[in-house]
Amino acid sequence: MKPIVAIVGRPNVGKSMLFNRLAGKRLSIVEDTPGVTRDRLYAESEWLGRSFTIIDTGGIEPNTDSEILKFMRAQAEIAIAHANVIVLVCDLMTGVTAADLDVASMLQRSGKPVVLAVNKADKPGHTDPDVYEFYNLGLGDPIPISAIHGLGVDELLDACAAHFPDSDETEEEDDLIRVAVIGKPNVGKSSLVNRILGEERVIVSDMAGTTRDAVDSYFENEYGRYCFIDTAGMRKKAKVNDRVEQFSVLRATMAIDRADVCLILIDAQEGVTEQDTKVAGLAHEAGKASIIVVNKWDAVEKDDKTMDRMRSQVKAGFAFMPYAPVVFLSALTGQRVNKLFERINAVREMSMLRIRTGTLNSVLADATNRVQPPTDKGRRLKLYYMTQVGIQPPHFVVFCNDARLFHFSYQRYLENQIRATFGLEGTPIRLTIRQKGDKEES
Repeated sequence: MKPIVAIVGRPNVGKSMLFNRLAGKRLSIVEDTPGVTRDRLYAESEWLGRSFTIIDTGGIEPNTDSEILKFMRAQAEIAIAHANVIVLVCDLMTGVTAADLDVASMLQRSGKPVVLAVNKADKPGHTDPDVYEFYNLGLGDPIPISAIHGLGVDELLDACAAHFPDSDETEEEDDLIRVAVIGKPNVGKSSLVNRILGEERVIVSDMAGTTRDAVDSYFENEYGRYCFIDTAGMRKKAKVNDRVEQFSVLRATMAIDRADVCLILIDAQEGVTEQDTKVAGLAHEAGKASIIVVNKWDAVEKDDKTMDRMRSQVKAGFAFMPYAPVVFLSALTGQRVNKLFERINAVREMSMLRIRTGTLNSVLADATNRVQPPTDKGRRLKLYYMTQVGIQPPHFVVFCNDARLFHFSYQRYLENQIRATFGLEGTPIRLTIRQKGDKEES
């Protein structure tokens, strides 16, 4: 396993800014509002030739009556339990606070190595004497840094690397399946991830929009190795009225882009809504293998036809992605959750399928014999050959005499023939039309 560095501290001291600096990209939401980073957020980084994982956490409020702040504290404690090194971030401008002392005491009890970073030391070549106050935390030498300007970060990383375990082993990522869990707010995305992981990895609350960041959670079982990406629920754009929420929608879209498989969650009690289809459309347009997950199935009154009726409603609502299988489950009770893994593996395998050109052209010949290509004003479409040029999703190029004759209905027919022959459940297909003489894609 790669070493894990957890960044902790009270709210609004610059943890997310430091996380983004170490990750080298803007992964964590950075706003001046305390409590913006709610869940643990993961990223990969490298220092002195060693790869490691960074965890950004919600600010720890040691004594609070706020439900959401209690959740954030619990998430930070889980991050601490998993970490090899903990970076405690404090604020030079405010000095040592009672909350800093409480957090430092909690970290000392953990028995983990702690590196103390004093943020907002923004003057290069000058050590502010106020830094020395932080020796009172009992965590050793404070390291003055400026997360916003990058000052002192090298020294901070050196101090972290000194505590990394002696191991040159790096895990192979080839067999890791990245699964984005997407859907509108409050359909049970975090509950499903927690059910799979068997721990409170992601904040679960009845408050819509609790998960703001896309959160990576790694999991391994007899079916394989997975990274579940829990995303912020995507609201209609008219309701996305603050900057933090806008970042969250962008983050969910980015999560789809880096996923191998998308689980599109809908609420069994509500059925398919317009917002559900918009969320699913993002996965479809991105060319991602997808599974439609009907959650909260335990809460629906059933007879022997209920599932068939719901399946028909779902298929009608998601008519633009007829390839996506439908799974019924309950994240709350765990009903059928284990069956997800075989489906995830199957649709990912289909999205990566490569088909030999000779085999494809046999299918093409058979398809054109069954249904003659269309004609227009006495001119008939001729299909010369077909080849595959990409995967995830499978991408095919068909060469013909005149692309204008290749009507959409015949493209759909050809796509259906490919699906019928090779299965290809759960994955979209890309079909590109080329006229004879056009350059072939590579």
